[in-house]
Amino acid sequence: MIEPPYFPIVYVRGYAGSQGGVENTVATPYMGFNEGSTKLRQVVTQDVQRHIFESPLIRLMKDHGYADTYFSGSEITGTAAPRSIWIYRYYEPVSKELGEGIRPEMEDYAEGLADFIDKIREQTCGPADSADPAVKQARNEFKVHLVAHSMGGLVVRSYLQNIAVGRPDHPVVDKVFTYATPHGGIDLRLVGNIPSFLKRNNVENFNEETMRRYLAIDKDTSVDDLGGSFPPDRFFCLVGTNSTDYGAAMGLSSFAVGPMSDGLVQIGNSTVKGSPRAFVHRSHSGHYGIVNSEEGYQNLQRFLFGNDRIDVFLEVEDITLPAKVQKAMDDGKKVRASYHIEVIGGVRGARWDLHRRRVSEMSARYVDWERIKRAKDEPLHLMSSYLISDARVNKRRPSLGFSLEVGVLVPDYVVDNRIWLDDHYEGGYLLSEKVNFELRVVKDGPPRLKYGFDRRSPNAATTSTPAVANQIGGWDFRVPIDSETRPGLKGSLVISSRPWK
Repeated sequence: MIEPPYFPIVYVRGYAGSQGGVENTVATPYMGFNEGSTKLRQVVTQDVQRHIFESPLIRLMKDHGYADTYFSGSEITGTAAPRSIWIYRYYEPVSKELGEGIRPEMEDYAEGLADFIDKIREQTCGPADSADPAVKQARNEFKVHLVAHSMGGLVVRSYLQNIAVGRPDHPVVDKVFTYATPHGGIDLRLVGNIPSFLKRNNVENFNEETMRRYLAIDKDTSVDDLGGSFPPDRFFCLVGTNSTDYGAAMGLSSFAVGPMSDGLVQIGNSTVKGSPRAFVHRSHSGHYGIVNSEEGYQNLQRFLFGNDRIDVFLEVEDITLPAKVQKAMDDGKKVRASYHIEVIGGVRGARWDLHRRRVSEMSARYVDWERIKRAKDEPLHLMSSYLISDARVNKRRPSLGFSLEVGVLVPDYVVDNRIWLDDHYEGGYLLSEKVNFELRVVKDGPPRLKYGFDRRSPNAATTSTPAVANQIGGWDFRVPIDSETRPGLKGSLVISSRPWK
């Protein structure tokens, strides 16, 4: 029985640079999806705290009843349950011990993924030529979730945008989740985009020109565009922001790529257009890696199996300047300012963040003066998240609890092209709030939301706000915010909730 959203999960691993890396990869059964961690970095103090995360593989088994697909030394060949985890072992042909030692093109990896999904469909539902109505129904209902790390996400995109479009029987992917995938390619700070002439070990696969080929994207479309091949709102991108803990190549990778990255992939290259995304303070891999992290798993399970999607927007009613800067503007001087916006999103009872963007971690959102002035009519999107009802664990408390920290820093004001430093102290905030929310889903009516500010009621949601139907089949809630200072900010946090199926 296929029970949406519990479809088979296919894991597609990332790039193995050297031949030794290939051999190490194929020598492991789960190709990294089984790796856990015991270190949780406290990002404020940079201390390390013991936190046992068993691995995405084991947690999917424990939390959601999934099983692997190995038996007696090989992959199962008979019937497979829908709640199964499959490893796409596309590096085995590259191995000199298990294959021919030759690296295929990305399109070959994508073709292999299409064939692999066909195999899973047959083992889960039955053969395509079956006359059994139950088999036909199961095949029609069949979907998979694709979960990919790094280059694996580009293999998935090549399948979706290039290979699957030529296979009319392949609208079979329900959701895609990518960890630290260079959807915009890889850029080096001293070189720029990885040159296409670098052919060693297929490193040119991260060059934009090469990406256009295997993603079937024309020269007028950016490489981070899905091109209509797959709904962007069902394609989640998890972005790493910790460049300092990535130790590959003795730290040379992190140095070459620079800050505002996970040590290999720049923050700006880690998403596809229009996709939901979350930022976590994790590196590309290693002890503090993004895949073997609690933050990664929590975003994964919520996106695949969550009850509700939550989007948070900042609506700005008024943003004021310091009195002296305002006077300069009134006197006809040209004034500019750019604002850093920090956002941290978490859930009740957690020691980790679902979403984290901080100036100190070089991951805050950067908004210019003109854009923030338009934020009344065009609210700023702060984060997307997915919530799983606590009723699955705690039937006495079926509400969805989450929190949001929002900070808007005092900018460097520029008056007539000169930085204005009068009365300026670095690190000040126009707005700094932590808001707690409790969302209760009602079966035959609008959901109910309570909120509370930590400065008034720490760790509690005490005030109700009405639900207003929105145009996407969900509900909007408004929470007024006012820094009550000059310079300062006045506006609303808009919480947009909709069912996620």
